[in-house]
Amino acid sequence: MNKTNLLILLCVLASGFVWFLDDEQVSGYLVFSGDNLQKGYVWTLVTGLFLHADVFHLMGNMVFFYIFGNTIENELDQKWVLIPFFCGGVGAFVFSLFYYPSNVQMLGASAAIFTLTAIVMLLKPLKFSFVFLMPLGLVAMIYFFFNALEFYFGTPGNVSYIGHLIGFLIGVPFGVASSKDWSKNLVITSGLFGVYLIVVYFVLPTIFGIV
Repeated sequence: MNKTNLLILLCVLASGFVWFLDDEQVSGYLVFSGDNLQKGYVWTLVTGLFLHADVFHLMGNMVFFYIFGNTIENELDQKWVLIPFFCGGVGAFVFSLFYYPSNVQMLGASAAIFTLTAIVMLLKPLKFSFVFLMPLGLVAMIYFFFNALEFYFGTPGNVSYIGHLIGFLIGVPFGVASSKDWSKNLVITSGLFGVYLIVVYFVLPTIFGIV
């Protein structure tokens, strides 16, 4: 089993374990927060990555994880998934403390997966995904700007948009290190994103007669 699929399995098992227990006291020792870190629960920097709030949270993350993680493993050594995953996830938890109050609980692999999307954007941006029906570099760019806008406008909810952005930015140096063509791939991705914006905001409204 490759490292991506192993990590996905761990996410499913850990999340299912906590849901089955349905014990807030147990989950309180496993999710990450500033308060838990101050108590010395340093393991939550890792365990928090594998826990998810519900089935939809888990499945949404695992689809992205499977596609982007396996894309990296098909091109590079498995360490290019393991090391960025943990660096991005742990880094996002820690740096998010500068934004969130210490009692806010954080969990999920989202930020770590965003780290992987940044790598794919700079490594293999034109790889087409039949799940998303677009190149993976474009998927990464769209989700980065979507989260940036949600963070900028302060969209309410329990999604850590700042954590996603931090995870993505942590992934950029890994992407640069993984590809000798990273600058060209960044230009390609930016071009795809520009075309996407033109199609969404100008072409489609014209075709469907949207004023």
